This record gives sequence, structure tokens and C-alpha cells, in this order.
Amino acid sequence: MSQANPIRLFVTHLWAPADDYLRVFEYLESSRNFFYQNFSVPERRPAGDREAERQALRAQINPVEVVVALSSLFEQDQDLLTFQLLFAKASQKPVVLLKPFGSGTAVPKSLAELADEVIDWDERALVDSIRRQGRHEDTTRWDTIEFKLD
Repeated sequence: MSQANPIRLFVTHLWAPADDYLRVFEYLESSRNFFYQNFSVPERRPAGDREAERQALRAQINPVEVVVALSSLFEQDQDLLTFQLLFAKASQKPVVLLKPFGSGTAVPKSLAELADEVIDWDERALVDSIRRQGRHEDTTRWDTIEFKLD
């Protein structure tokens, strides 16, 4: 992955940029040497019925390498979120599922079963799982802990 070859990703949405949707990009932007291209376009809700929305979502998901799913959207529109994940799986796109932000709420079992990886809200975990699922890159990052012996 490089600036010339960014990871193509889609972040689930319900046709409006929610707080969690925007938070994903804050996390990705704060990561060094991580280049991505966002294919999700929540601002452009298609005119028409539910099928028109689904067709637009298919067009957004088709070119991507990995789908980042927001489990917090499940309560707002279970059907539309489930559709996005089912289409991703049918298109053989890996799914990284983010647990609900800031709450101890469990991820619904039906969502967890559609995910390749379920992660907490952590910038490093998010970037590493996108690399692992999208490009099969194993990030061998280590934490360094400094301590002083008396």
C-alpha cells in the first residue's frame, strides 16, 4: 500500500454522515503512512425507492477491497445495514465490524456472523484490520513500554 496504490474502502452508512461514520475517517487520517480511497458517498441519496438506494450502494461497494461496518447503525435501520454486509459478503469483500462506540452494548449476533473481524474503536486496531483484511498485510507492530528500575 502506498500513496499511488491506496486501499479502496467503503464505510457503511444510512444516507447521512453519522458521528461514527465521521469518526472512522478521523481515525484513518490520524494514522501515519496509511493511504486509502473512500468509495462511500452518504451525501448522495438516490432519488427513488428502496431498490434505487440498494443499487447505489452496490455501485459504491463493488470497487472496494474492504468494507468497514458500523454496528451502531443497526438500531437505526437494521435492513439497510444488513443488506450492505450481505452484498459485501456475496461480492467476496472482507468486512471489518466496529463495535458500538463508547458503550458496553454487545454487537448483534447477526452482524458478527457477517464480519471477518470484529474490533473495538482504536485507531491502530482499525488500520491494522483494514490492512489485514483488504491486502492480507500482516502489520508486525510492537508496543514499546518504557519503565525505570530503581
